This record gives sequence, structure tokens and C-alpha cells, in this order.
Amino acid sequence: MTAKDFLSQAYRIDQRVNSKLEQVMSLRELAAKATATLRSGGRMASGNIRSMEDIIAKMMDLENEINQDINTLMDLKRDIVKVIKKIENPEYQTLLELRYLCFKTWEQIAVEMGYSIQNAYKMHDRALKSIIFLKVE
Repeated sequence: MTAKDFLSQAYRIDQRVNSKLEQVMSLRELAAKATATLRSGGRMASGNIRSMEDIIAKMMDLENEINQDINTLMDLKRDIVKVIKKIENPEYQTLLELRYLCFKTWEQIAVEMGYSIQNAYKMHDRALKSIIFLKVE
């Protein structure tokens, strides 16, 4: 695994968490529609109750997965911070933190650090090389 692969893992997990959160929101909206249908229909059919139970069960499963992913993300971020702190150059540390812990774009990083995007890229390459010397993993 390269240094960049190691650092990029957190972003992928964060994306997965966000995707699952969107799915839960969608299921909640579906449950709200089902509840509104049940209320306006007058009586509750057993099929509608089962449908609502299925929706709630799926939401609970997704929420459990989200919690597991968040725990994994927190552990990984802790490991990433340990690696970044071993780098002696504070500019490299800041750049790597902004990119791999805050998930900022290169444009945002360049503006925040007062660099051109090209300089941010060059500094990123140097920072990754300094991690290689630290023997990530």
C-alpha cells in the first residue's frame, strides 16, 4: 500500500457513511409517506404494517452499518494523525491534514495555505515522499 492509498482510505469510508446516511433519509421519507397513507386510509391493512416493519428494519440495519463505519473511520483517522505527526515539516503536516482528514479540495488547500495549485501539488508530492521514509503501516 502506498502512502497515498493509506491516507485516502478515510475519504472512501467517509463517502460510504454519507451514502448510507442518504439512504436512511430516503427510507425515513418512505416511512413518513407510508404513515400518511395509513392515517388517511382509515384502517390499517396487515400488508401495510409489514411494509412499515420492513422499512424500519432496513433503517435500523443501515444505522448499525453507519455506526460501524464511523468507528472504523475514527480509528483510521487516529492512525493517519499518528503518521502525519511524525513528519517534521509543519507545512507538509498542514497540507496532509487538510487533504486527508478534512477532505478539502486542492483549490481550498491552495487558498488556505497561500499557494498556487501547482505549488500545493508539488508540496503534496514531497510530503508523500517523506511519509514513505517513515515506513507507513
